[in-house]
Amino acid sequence: MAIIVNLDVMLAKRKMSVTELSQAVGITLPNISILKNGKAKAVRLETLDKICQALDCQPGDLLEYRREDGPA
Repeated sequence: MAIIVNLDVMLAKRKMSVTELSQAVGITLPNISILKNGKAKAVRLETLDKICQALDCQPGDLLEYRREDGPA
């Protein structure tokens, strides 16, 4: 997938654990882990908003687009 989730980077920068984020955002630990590991197929804007509030960051700090090189 061309969208990279940098949640682990932001957690490290904020010195926050996945458990602390889960509690702050009100999302289950397994769902936070799915997002953190890049396994999520979609993210609700409400969820993204809550994560950005908890980590005091912008959506662009969490999500990155990397072009997948393929046949042109």
